[in-house]
Amino acid sequence: MQTFTMVLEEIWTSLFMWFFYALIPCLLTDEVAILPAPQNLSVLSTNMKHLLMWSPVIVPGETVYYSVEYQGEYESLYTSHIWIPSSWCSLTEGPGCDVTDDITATVPYNLRVRATLGSQTSAWSILKHPFNRNSTILTPPGMEITKDGFHLVIELEDLGPQFEFLVAYWRREPGAEEHVKMVRSGGIPVHLETMEPGAAYCVKAQTLVKAIGRYSAFSQTECVEVQGEAIPLVLALFAFVGFMLILVVVPLFVWKMGRLLQYSCCPVVVLPDTLKITNSPQKLISCRREEVDACATAVMSPEELLRAWIS
Repeated sequence: MQTFTMVLEEIWTSLFMWFFYALIPCLLTDEVAILPAPQNLSVLSTNMKHLLMWSPVIVPGETVYYSVEYQGEYESLYTSHIWIPSSWCSLTEGPGCDVTDDITATVPYNLRVRATLGSQTSAWSILKHPFNRNSTILTPPGMEITKDGFHLVIELEDLGPQFEFLVAYWRREPGAEEHVKMVRSGGIPVHLETMEPGAAYCVKAQTLVKAIGRYSAFSQTECVEVQGEAIPLVLALFAFVGFMLILVVVPLFVWKMGRLLQYSCCPVVVLPDTLKITNSPQKLISCRREEVDACATAVMSPEELLRAWIS
């Protein structure tokens, strides 16, 4: 009998506790109602851009805000109670958060999110599997192939400082050799090859991220063709004639200028006939001595001198 009484007391106690816990949510007002936690957490990662997504918490007529926190490998191993708030996602409205700036190493990261509405906060929802950025999807780069005269030029999509590019290009012909060039950054034109007239050249490219040691697939091959732009025969003939004229005119011009400078700096003086020497120097000297002697012995009177001066 005593055992039966104890069993009844336990049953009544259990029924009372069940009724009490079932009645509590009905007694709570809207201000203290428990806010549901976000569900279906996942990370969409493409080209090293990491976006944490979740299903939104719907409260009719209200705006729900979300907060995101993360743990790196060190925190998860040694300080599991410490979570770091995301740089850009503290009380954000949308059901997504860009955690690219938070994922700075190639290690597993734990991510969690909770909802906030006024004074209400939900429980934290944790990403089921830790995220590692080496699982990001790498897509082939966008590229623009142009020709600048006979120069083959490529401009690649700028995907950020972590990206480098391998560019393969070749002349489209049987047995052509494929050349590979490393391009360190996108967004700027890069010269690849000097093309030959009438030939077609093809290009493809892939991305490289050294931080995770991975390559993307190659892009679709694009080809450009240089039309035959050989110099016309008439233009070549004119060029040849001009070259021959230069060979003739330049030496003639140099010779003429030399002659002109010679006559300007060192002119040839033509002596009059009276100054030209027709006799030998010995005879001239003897004649001059006889004239001097004659002049020295001839004495003129003052009247003759005056008459000579007047005349």
